[in-house]
Amino acid sequence: MKILMVLTSHDRLGNTGHKTGFWLEEFTAPYYVFKDAGAEITLASPQGGQPPLDPKSNEPDFQTDSTRRFEQDAEAQALLANTHVLAEVDVTGFDAVMYPGGHGPLWDLTENAASIALLEYFDRASKPMGLVCHAPAVLKHVKTAAGQSFVAGKKVTGFSNSEEAAVGLTEVVPFLIEDEFTAQGAHYQKGADWQSFIVSEGHLVTGQNPASSEAVAEQLLALLNPAA
Repeated sequence: MKILMVLTSHDRLGNTGHKTGFWLEEFTAPYYVFKDAGAEITLASPQGGQPPLDPKSNEPDFQTDSTRRFEQDAEAQALLANTHVLAEVDVTGFDAVMYPGGHGPLWDLTENAASIALLEYFDRASKPMGLVCHAPAVLKHVKTAAGQSFVAGKKVTGFSNSEEAAVGLTEVVPFLIEDEFTAQGAHYQKGADWQSFIVSEGHLVTGQNPASSEAVAEQLLALLNPAA
């Protein structure tokens, strides 16, 4: 079982002068779900190397069992520090793909040709795709085989307008996921702010917020092992 995890390389939060990147829990929770299930995990990002960590996600209030485990895991830290360049990865050899969020993907992965091609390949191959929090934004430009919006007509979730407003970034982000999906004809769904909420349709699994990360990863495993 080979799983590819795709992280952002973008570290600037719009024009605020603040840093962003990937959200720590949204990487560590799925990583250990996959690792403990015996998966072979490969990490990639647009620029390769160490992806930028959203500094807020490393604050004490946002620590979880998985982030604390990562702090003590030299092997996982080394893997993260040396992500592959996404455009150089042969994606055909993977059984599933997982995109952790953080605000970074809104800027780079959403517009990244290699990421779009990867997701279109996984869709055509009916392989499981998991995206959590802000990562579902990377579906914005993905098309079906017929050239239509990938999310149109599908049940999806992602960071909600109310959650974006709560963190004060509604006017900073390049677009709001809830609005974008709705405009494309998706059936956007959401649960309570900050509570785990995932939507699964076919081989696509999306999660609303950081608390949803583990559940998305577990659902990906369930799709890979339907008899389990």
